[in-house]
Amino acid sequence: MSTATTPDTPPDSASSAPVRAWLPTMLALAAIWGCSFLFISVGVRELPPLYLALGRVLAGSVVLVAILVVKRERLPRDPRLWAHSFVVGAIGSAIPWTLFGYGEQRIPSLLAGIWNGITPLIVLPIAVLIFRTERFSAQRGFGLLIGFVGMLVVLGAWRVQGGADLLGQGLCMLAAFFYGLAIPYQKRFLAGMALSGTELSASLLLCATVQLAIVAPLVTGQAPPAPWSLSPEVVLSVLALGALGSGLAFVLSMRNIRLIGASRSSMVTYLMPVFSILVGVIVLHEHITWYQPVGGLVVLLGVAVSQGLLNPLRRKRVLPAEAPAT
Repeated sequence: MSTATTPDTPPDSASSAPVRAWLPTMLALAAIWGCSFLFISVGVRELPPLYLALGRVLAGSVVLVAILVVKRERLPRDPRLWAHSFVVGAIGSAIPWTLFGYGEQRIPSLLAGIWNGITPLIVLPIAVLIFRTERFSAQRGFGLLIGFVGMLVVLGAWRVQGGADLLGQGLCMLAAFFYGLAIPYQKRFLAGMALSGTELSASLLLCATVQLAIVAPLVTGQAPPAPWSLSPEVVLSVLALGALGSGLAFVLSMRNIRLIGASRSSMVTYLMPVFSILVGVIVLHEHITWYQPVGGLVVLLGVAVSQGLLNPLRRKRVLPAEAPAT
């Protein structure tokens, strides 16, 4: 999922967009990002996770730079912006995409997709305590508590005995943590800069490409495999992760943000796990236990409460005629 954001659209313009204008785009986004975990699972069969992440950011960079050329825009020139882009490229792309790869060597793709859904729960405390871009409230605290319970259910805390499954889930949780760190960082340091979303996302992916091109050979101790030495399924998975997940999906996301605003566009988070579970079961024939999707639903409930979509703590408004006698 892309961490690039743009200023929210005004309420009037967001509310005036008909459902038919943005719902198909949101479903397409959920499908692309939800299927990304399937492509990761296929890719790590033959590629080290670091090289899979490198192929993804490289393909995404090519797509976004091509969009810049078509739109006759240019890459940013502000050194300060590039410094912040270097940080966000690492914590928002290079590191979490690598961690998901290592995680999916140990757990099913559908479970990685469920863990991705905890990102909004991680964003909130980091935004409140570290970057101070959000305010805390009893409602948000209640949402975090619900989400934490959901995480324990997904993990199957009552039956976990360690091993590869626990390590894989921990790596995916850590990946979601880095997503949660990148989003408020970007909002704090990049949101006010005068540049388009395409320019911002291209700079982030280019920075991540440079980082992984340096780190991958050092960590793996081997040169990147030649594309022709890989199976067609793996090559297509890498291209899909970059061109679709980091290219086309970005364009679709920017369209929805313009139509309905960044806040409502973030509801795609609720749909992504559905697609990751469906493709994991249907395409990869992965198995799922009852508590994993149930826990995922509890996590999403916590997200909804923390974001104000549901407010169980709201008091019923008392009309003057109903005011109690004193």
